Amino acid sequence: MTKFKQQGFSNTFKNARKGMRLVIKSEVNIRVHFCIAMAVLALAFVLNFSAERMCILLLTIAFVIVSEMFNSAIEYSLDAVFHNRYSRLVGMAKDISAGAVMFASVVAIVVGVILFGSALLKLFVG
Repeated sequence: MTKFKQQGFSNTFKNARKGMRLVIKSEVNIRVHFCIAMAVLALAFVLNFSAERMCILLLTIAFVIVSEMFNSAIEYSLDAVFHNRYSRLVGMAKDISAGAVMFASVVAIVVGVILFGSALLKLFVG
């Protein structure tokens, strides 16, 4: 049993929305990811992506954004526990979580090249 009072189903959504607002408001990188995602989705719409390609694209975008959110959560948690004091292990943990975001971003770029490459080639070459 937890010492925290159970909140009920509707409050879990309320807290999740609050978390989304917090990360969007406080993290520049997540806003950059969202802007890129909107541009990529608009291009996919213009290129008339199939449902399958659109699903792959949406999952890839989610992979990057969720990675960024976990990175932020890890950083805030470590800062809270260690009161913003430097620790080699805290630095390592933060670097690893940032590396996970970078990995997700690189994978997203590769997926984007695969998905958009042939469509853009057809558009410009004929």
